[in-house]
Amino acid sequence: MVQRLRAGGIRHEAVLAAFERVPRHAFVDAALVTQAYEDTSLPIGHGQTISKPSVVARMIELLYGGANAQASGRLVNVLEIGTGCGYQAALLGTLARSVTSIERLKPLHDKARELLAPLRPPNLRLVFGDGMLGHAPNAPYDAIIAAAGGASVPQAWLDQLAEGGRLVTPVRDGGGDGQVLTVIDRHAEGYRRSVHEAVKFVPLKSGLAR
Repeated sequence: MVQRLRAGGIRHEAVLAAFERVPRHAFVDAALVTQAYEDTSLPIGHGQTISKPSVVARMIELLYGGANAQASGRLVNVLEIGTGCGYQAALLGTLARSVTSIERLKPLHDKARELLAPLRPPNLRLVFGDGMLGHAPNAPYDAIIAAAGGASVPQAWLDQLAEGGRLVTPVRDGGGDGQVLTVIDRHAEGYRRSVHEAVKFVPLKSGLAR
């Protein structure tokens, strides 16, 4: 899988090393283990998916382009919107000083907690909450990454992004159902947005579900 990521254009060695270190098969259902290292999204229940490795790697690599990450040489304080099964949270936990991961679906929050327990990432905090609200207690964040996309970027995410921070999220493309990978950098003078390739994520929703 790592060789495929490298061949697909992922160049950041720390990101590639994280994919070497974190076993993706540990985060998928037993019936799907044989597909764990294919470059495909897989169902994790409750209408959610574990994203394609190439997309996860691309988004994390984009986080490293933020001013604060470039200045420190690593990811520092990261907020993940949508814990899902915990795979991306585990990757981020190997790369960042501190990670807060929020999930609105209680069964998935509990599942991620269980799957992540053997890895014991001391710098990772799992939160059951409404991701559209971010997580103000640990803000500001140098990096925010979202695993769901809506028509716009929630204001709470922008407010909780540190100056010099970078937000990477899918956003619905115009009035259609398609999504594009969107990067927002916060500078002293405001926010700067850039749009990248088309992606496909589950829709961003508000509220909690038990």
